[in-house]
Amino acid sequence: MTDMDAHLLIVDDDERIRKLLQKFLMRHGFWVSAARDAAHARRLLDGLEFDMIVLDVMMPGEDGIALTRSLRETLSTPILLLTARGETEDRIAGLEAGADDYLAKPFEPKELLLRINAILRRVPPTDAARAAPKVLNLGAIRYDVERGEMWRGEEPVRLTGTESQLMKIFSETPGEVVPRTVLVEKLGRDSGQAQERAVDVQVTRLRRKLEEDPKRPRYLQTVRGAGYMLAPD
Repeated sequence: MTDMDAHLLIVDDDERIRKLLQKFLMRHGFWVSAARDAAHARRLLDGLEFDMIVLDVMMPGEDGIALTRSLRETLSTPILLLTARGETEDRIAGLEAGADDYLAKPFEPKELLLRINAILRRVPPTDAARAAPKVLNLGAIRYDVERGEMWRGEEPVRLTGTESQLMKIFSETPGEVVPRTVLVEKLGRDSGQAQERAVDVQVTRLRRKLEEDPKRPRYLQTVRGAGYMLAPD
């Protein structure tokens, strides 16, 4: 795994900071999902594997240190803590809870990027990552899972940020149904029917790039009453 293949989970109760971090890291090539609190993060972690968690400490309810301590009971994913607290005892508390690194707010985005890349370089690829298919064939389309690139023959197919995230999600479990509610969560959006309809629109747009006949999809199928499924050759 290279740094640019990594899927990050951002957890911060401040919507402005959450969205800024998500956009900044996506511009630097990462796959990024976002959660608004510990409970939301747990739901995403139940259905998706991440290469790293960037976690705010000061959150209402279960704070970042408590969440880190709990996750460390079952999860080895690297965790970088963000906090307005810069005192030595707070840094020590975070590291003792199992965090890999600690960055005090306010911080320069470039420093966050350097710390993320440094941590990821220390993490060996998992057996699951080594065994996962590197390329999915979808008729005339070829999707490079590691690079997140789509090709039609020798021509690259340009994907929007949301389309890229959708392909990342679907390619992790090809042949398995992904519910619309799960897609909403994995895209880091608030729940609700309006967001599910927005996901439907994005799936329709993605089909136009995948399918020979988008109205009769072969590869990105609708499973009635369940969700969507990517069905490669």
